[in-house]
Amino acid sequence: MRYSYCRFYCLIVVALVCLNTLTVAQAADAQHHVVVISIDGLAAYLVDDPKVPLPTIRRLAREGCIVDGGMKVSDPSVTWPNHTTLVTGMKPGRHGVLANGVLVRGGIGVPVKIDSHRDQSDLVKVPTVVDVAHAAGLRTAEVNWPCTRNSKSFDDQFPDVPNALDYTTPRLRTELIEKGLLKDETHASFRKASIVGLDYVWTEAACHLIRERKPHLMLIHLLNNDATHHRRGPQSQAGYTANAYADMCVSRIIDAIDDAGIREKTTIILVADHGFTLTPKAIRPNVLLREAGLLKVEDGKLTQAQVHVIPEGGIGLVYCTNPAEAARAAADFKKMFVGKEGVADVLLPDRFDEVGFPHPREYNQVPDAILVAKEGYAVSGSVTGDTLVTTYEEARTSLGSHGFLAKLPKMNAMCILAGAGIRTGIKLPAVDNTVIAPTIARLLGLKYPDVDSKPLLEAMQTSD
Repeated sequence: MRYSYCRFYCLIVVALVCLNTLTVAQAADAQHHVVVISIDGLAAYLVDDPKVPLPTIRRLAREGCIVDGGMKVSDPSVTWPNHTTLVTGMKPGRHGVLANGVLVRGGIGVPVKIDSHRDQSDLVKVPTVVDVAHAAGLRTAEVNWPCTRNSKSFDDQFPDVPNALDYTTPRLRTELIEKGLLKDETHASFRKASIVGLDYVWTEAACHLIRERKPHLMLIHLLNNDATHHRRGPQSQAGYTANAYADMCVSRIIDAIDDAGIREKTTIILVADHGFTLTPKAIRPNVLLREAGLLKVEDGKLTQAQVHVIPEGGIGLVYCTNPAEAARAAADFKKMFVGKEGVADVLLPDRFDEVGFPHPREYNQVPDAILVAKEGYAVSGSVTGDTLVTTYEEARTSLGSHGFLAKLPKMNAMCILAGAGIRTGIKLPAVDNTVIAPTIARLLGLKYPDVDSKPLLEAMQTSD
């Protein structure tokens, strides 16, 4: 018998709550707080770059623990999948988020689309540590955290989705208008701000929530760093400026923790979702597929496809729209592209365990093959043009990219823990980002057992 997704999700939440050792009454009086700050795209190597002004971040590293060389992220090394890994402790193949939205297969000949206008229940197949914390009676909040739209597990939320203000908690939206941080309730006016302006609003919204609500678990996600690295590249003058601004935002959040009187009870977990590398060139696999008659283009747009590629920065997700022909079509795709300039590899489903993906028959969002670009090349989704390889300007990709396989060291993300319950002046060996959710659970006294890693006990002052 096949259960509906929503029913299955609810059953898992109930089971996890039953395992929890805290009663609702006990949790409501809990004194520990965890604030997770994610600076999108702050590669681990930037923390050690002397040209990057990061006084607050480096002070936290000295006062607490830093993962030496950075934290290994999950494949694909993009924003929504890795933010979901941070709060589930599972790789994307388990939690279900493989892109910045739901990958929708439309049938034979119909190109796959990414739909980012989706609720958490559509995107995430498993309960998050936030779901368990809220069910146990802890106060929770998020600002600009992906894959949280219409979640019932936040007392306050300002989610990272299109039309975010439409899904922001009404009382928080009203308070931000009263404070002059928002002009009105419309998303159109909010999005008129620059990405730096958006980070300012998100930072001040987080500071407001910390001061006024004192959430036990607070999630904050900042974006300007990522946007700047895409446009100008990491370790550029603009990139260094963005890094410095992110550090100032972290300082503001720490000030808010002090103002709330909870500094001695708060653990700060400072992370990124992925690293960055330069990609001055791009490969356009859909151009070769068009020339081979495997997809059709009208007025410069993809209209039909037997096989096509959705770009994810340094990789491309290859979809074969006819399930009966998928295995053969994927094998033919590999023969077509292996050995081409800019192509490092093509993974077929028999190698998907290397990236933590299930077989596409087990989960229909999974691609039928994965195109892996060489470092220095981004994958473009463009269906126009005459050559496979071109400049990033012509392909309309970015000078800086992520999305490469997580085994590339430049994809490693910053990871620093400091504050209540954390040891001082410790450098930790490399870890996967699946450690963050169980570490949060451990700090808050929650049971959250079904994860891919154990809590980061070596960072904590006491451990069993």
